[in-house]
Amino acid sequence: MSKTLTIDFYHDVVCGWCFNISPRLRQLAGKFSLNVQHRAFVLQRNREDMVTAWGSLPRAKKIILGHWEACRNASDTPELFNIEGMRRATFEYPFGLPAALACKAAERIGGQHAHWQIFDLLQSAHLTQTRNIADANIVLEVAEATGFDRHEFNQVMSDPETRLAVDADLLMSRRFQVKSVPTLIVRETGARLVNGPVEDLRAQLVAAHRLNA
Repeated sequence: MSKTLTIDFYHDVVCGWCFNISPRLRQLAGKFSLNVQHRAFVLQRNREDMVTAWGSLPRAKKIILGHWEACRNASDTPELFNIEGMRRATFEYPFGLPAALACKAAERIGGQHAHWQIFDLLQSAHLTQTRNIADANIVLEVAEATGFDRHEFNQVMSDPETRLAVDADLLMSRRFQVKSVPTLIVRETGARLVNGPVEDLRAQLVAAHRLNA
């Protein structure tokens, strides 16, 4: 299994299923030769998208927290899903674009490793700490805690090129008919990894390596 597999990982920071699969993929990346490429796939970019998708912002929060319960039931670390904390939160359920811009800013500064690092920390801020990651100030606080210079990071996050990078991922997702997140595509074989327990993912990667041998 010496050949490297490139995995395009389409995700949204607000996605509970992505919160489950990211640590599993990290675990497997340490055991397989994986080149994980992170792709932003924002489900709703603004308040208007949230209303269009869910009917209203209160209804969005109610339904999405129901999804959180399903994610928690399938999680290796269910205690990290702070459903009651998010239910009590007074802000509207966050849309995903500010966090996606932060992930792409981190990538532009520090590459794929930095993208993955801040993605995981923003997910933790969202799902465990129940912070409002649609608030740019919260996003910048997470970036600063990650080790980025706040001023530099804000400049890169606000740069139109960063927005174009998010849009480029969306165009790629359409090319490969990505409809939901998380989606994991093995670039060498075109296979899509089915989200599930780490042992299931391991078996799928073994099969992908064999096809790529």
